[in-house]
Amino acid sequence: MSNDIVDNIISIAKRRGFFYQSAEIYKPIAGFWDYGPLGVLLKKKIEEEWRRCFIKDEGFFEIEGSNIMPEKVFIASGHVKGFSDPIVQCKKCNSFYRADKLIQEKKGVFVPERTSLEEFDRIIDKENIKCPSCSGELSKTRFFNMMFKLNVGPTEDSEIAYLRPETCQAIFVDFLQVFRAMRAKLPFGIAQIGRSFRNEISPRNALLRQREFTQAELEIFLNPKEKEFPKFEKMKDYKINVLLKGSEKVEALSLEELIENGIVEHELVAYYLGKLQQFLNTLGIPLNSIRFREQEEDEKPFYATYAFDCEIATALGWVEIVANHYRGSYDLSSHSKFSGKDLSIYDEKTKEKLIPHVWEISQGIDRTLFCVMLHAYRIDPQRGWDYFSFSPRIAPYTLGVFPLIARDGLSEKAREVFEMLRKEFDCFYDESGSIGKRYARADEIGVPFCITIDHKTLEDNTVTIRNRDTTEQIRVKISELCDMIRMMK
Repeated sequence: MSNDIVDNIISIAKRRGFFYQSAEIYKPIAGFWDYGPLGVLLKKKIEEEWRRCFIKDEGFFEIEGSNIMPEKVFIASGHVKGFSDPIVQCKKCNSFYRADKLIQEKKGVFVPERTSLEEFDRIIDKENIKCPSCSGELSKTRFFNMMFKLNVGPTEDSEIAYLRPETCQAIFVDFLQVFRAMRAKLPFGIAQIGRSFRNEISPRNALLRQREFTQAELEIFLNPKEKEFPKFEKMKDYKINVLLKGSEKVEALSLEELIENGIVEHELVAYYLGKLQQFLNTLGIPLNSIRFREQEEDEKPFYATYAFDCEIATALGWVEIVANHYRGSYDLSSHSKFSGKDLSIYDEKTKEKLIPHVWEISQGIDRTLFCVMLHAYRIDPQRGWDYFSFSPRIAPYTLGVFPLIARDGLSEKAREVFEMLRKEFDCFYDESGSIGKRYARADEIGVPFCITIDHKTLEDNTVTIRNRDTTEQIRVKISELCDMIRMMK
């Protein structure tokens, strides 16, 4: 059933213009997807909600860094040496697979990426794992660096650069510029929403594992000695779902309990874990489908003191969509060392010079969008069609405007209402087919409200508003329509 749901969503996405494989009229390359008109609207609204929650509400700063950066940046960050996945190749059909994912899919055994090559080979031999495509024998495991390497300049020996595998390095190398220009004071955050590029071994599950994708990253710079955080007090009783390392049971712990139990040290960290869960809930993800899985020692990134993967329960199982890392001073210290620039700053509160520590929130926007679609998908035998129940905050179109019939002056009046509404809301006009078919088309793409202009409209300047989820209709004066929709939204 889960595979049917995913297939249905991908089918609707392609047919109605949410997303589809890039360059599909040719033989497409796996891991690259294009967004159609509806997908762009949905994606941008999720991004704007993220901006509102993590930048505007918090008074943080946003930058836009280059997609291409010098090799030295990634030597300093550790990516040139360590940004690799374990891969195996079939000796018969030459297909490549990630060793850790292959073992997990075939035997249900989780193996951390940082496991040694010898251990991967031992497990594959012991479990007699063969090529999924042709049952051929697999090669020895080796590491493959996932960055896209390129030359900047007209010759092959021009300067080496890379497409960035994550957006955060621009934040770290621009840190001092932003700190000085914005006269920032600790703690403060620098955010970026942009494209990242990873040469994934085996892209799969549509938007969940791509080679080009969008990240929303927030790096919060703090003084590690400052454990208290003013905003924590109002949120301390808020509970998040946590799967602690070594445990198999999810617990609902308050942010205060996270501090008291020593799970995290800083109130700031606990606060932003809570804020992240609230954000996902506003996108339409139920609270019981969100968990923070504490990473084990052998799976967390080398730069992280501790880390939590925020995961969403879906028809495909638990999907990681946000990585939360305490990066310490690793990045700024490393860039300071390799660049020769002093990246330390003066903390006016504690009257000391220091290199700040970093709490990172790194969210995959494409993964988030796909999980939102998975949770919004509804199968309704009574209606006779499936539909998306998107939150009105992020639905691609907020409104559909329909004349009951395309004559008797109703089309002209409907156009008038449409022109009024489109100045404020994302909406579309449709007069083709029966009103029932138009409701079905609107439901399928997740339109929360449909405005219908009928003969009564011409008499008293009222219209009906149909609610997608309940199918109930109310009658409203045209002069009150915008206020009503703002309230319902």
